[in-house]
Amino acid sequence: MTSRGDRVLNLTVHGIGDPVRPLEDGEDRTWVTVEQFEQALDAAEAAVAQGHDVRITFDDGNDSDVRIGLPRLVSRGLTAQFFLLAGLLDAPGRVSRSDVGTLLEAGMTVGSHGWSHVDWRTLDKAAVLRELYQAHEVLGEVTGSPIDRVAVPFGSYDRTVLAHLRRAGVRRVYTSDGGPARRGTWLQARTSLHAAMTREWINSVVFDRATAATRARRFLARGVKRVR
Repeated sequence: MTSRGDRVLNLTVHGIGDPVRPLEDGEDRTWVTVEQFEQALDAAEAAVAQGHDVRITFDDGNDSDVRIGLPRLVSRGLTAQFFLLAGLLDAPGRVSRSDVGTLLEAGMTVGSHGWSHVDWRTLDKAAVLRELYQAHEVLGEVTGSPIDRVAVPFGSYDRTVLAHLRRAGVRRVYTSDGGPARRGTWLQARTSLHAAMTREWINSVVFDRATAATRARRFLARGVKRVR
C-alpha cells in the first residue's frame, strides 16, 4: 500500500493494562488500557488502508509489551519496533532476555532506549558511555545484531545529545515531538498514546487532522530543541 507523500506517523506505546511494577512519578499518564491499545491498532489499520503510513513503537521495555502487545500485533499481521532499556532487562515487570528472542522470532525489531531511563540532557561523561555505548553493546549481544536505532527517553534532547548520538553511529533517532515525520529522516517525531486518549483523539492523530496552529507549535518546538 502506498502512503501519502513522504509522511510517516509513528505511534509510541509505553505500557498496557494493569502495571505489575511500581510506576515512576507521572508514568501513569502514558499507561493505556487494553481497550485503548486495541483502538489505536484499529485506527492505525484503517489509516493504512487509506494510504497513510502509520508505524508502531514501544518504549521502556515493560513486560506488557510482550504479554499484551505482541499477541495483538501478531494476530493482525502487524510489526513494531521495541526500544528497550539495557540495564533493566530481566527486572521485575520488564522485558527479559528470553522475551527479546520471542520478539525477534515474531518479526519485530529492537532498538535502544538507553541503560536506565534517565534524561540524556543531564549526562556526565561516564553516563554518556553507559547510555549511548554500553547499552547498545548489551542489546546487540542479546539480539545478535548491531543496535543503531534509539528512542530518546522523555523526548528530551538538545544539540549536545544529538551530537553524542551521531558520534555513537546511531542511524535513526526517535523523539516524542508529536505529529508526522518525513520518511527516512534521521530524526523521527513520534506521538505517544496516553491514559486520557479517546477513540476520537487517536483517529485525529493517525489521520493527521491537526490544526495549522498545532503544526506551527510543533515545528517551532522541534527547532528550539535542535539548537538549544
